[in-house]
Amino acid sequence: MPSLRPLDSLRVDVLLDNASDSYSSKPKHVSPEFNNCADAGAHELSGTTLCCAQLGLSLMLTGQAGSTRHKLLFDAGPEGAIFLRNCKDLGVALDDVEEVVITHGHWDHMGALTAALDGITQGMRRVPCHVNEGMFLERGARLTDGRVVPFEKVPSPAVLAQHGAEVVNNSEERTLLEDFFYLSGEIPRVTSFETGRVDHLCRDGEDQPWRPDPFLMDERYLAANLDGRGLMVFSACSHAGIINVLLDARAKFAETPIYGVFGGLHLVGSLEQVIPETVEQFRTFQPRQIVPAHCSGFRAVFALIKAFGEEIVVPSAVGSRYTF
Repeated sequence: MPSLRPLDSLRVDVLLDNASDSYSSKPKHVSPEFNNCADAGAHELSGTTLCCAQLGLSLMLTGQAGSTRHKLLFDAGPEGAIFLRNCKDLGVALDDVEEVVITHGHWDHMGALTAALDGITQGMRRVPCHVNEGMFLERGARLTDGRVVPFEKVPSPAVLAQHGAEVVNNSEERTLLEDFFYLSGEIPRVTSFETGRVDHLCRDGEDQPWRPDPFLMDERYLAANLDGRGLMVFSACSHAGIINVLLDARAKFAETPIYGVFGGLHLVGSLEQVIPETVEQFRTFQPRQIVPAHCSGFRAVFALIKAFGEEIVVPSAVGSRYTF
């Protein structure tokens, strides 16, 4: 069993997400975008002082245990200029980021990675960047009208190294930063209803044929242990199925309850049909916090709020800051 150091606190800055929502009321542990941008020095609220929402996800995780603090970037979002702008508008520094974790090989999680690495390293140091070999296939999707559209290629390990990454290209599970965080290995697909994306394809190169890639076996999740509460599980897209993710986390940390889930649940399109069973399976984990983000979809968010209530389900939005 991996061992995780209990954290006194964990701060999550939402650097990039699909949604912007500065007006909805937030619980006390969530600081809204307006406040955060004003604290960062914005003298007025405007289109240039606030964050941009964009398809994708990037979170900055800052953990504290006693006098020890560690900071990790969890995915980078799709576009470098917007990533850097949002960090600036939120007052989130990059030069003290200690490690980078990338969950899977999609442009909306890796497109901004080279710019993020430049901001982190400033050409003066190298930063560990955790990936795995399966991320570097070419990916694409079959649209509803039958066309196949390729995804933007993600930067290769060689390119990442050119931008200051100490590339950790490893498929195995491990703990990071003095056991503050757990990075999973391959997620077992065990549920009967989480069968992946039927529209998702991959290929080995531009001259090679597309083949089905519903399971995205390169996907990983991250977890942290909140002292006295339990595991906070970060699943950027849940292509494996969020219940498969939680089952694996529970198996790996059998003596630690799952406190919450933060990230994309990917219950959209053809996967909307599994929302009812997903919600029912969620009940078996008795989560105290669910933060749907990015690719969760409004129907899944609505179903989760209906099942668990607004005290537990607090949807993510770009610029928000969660403190657990």
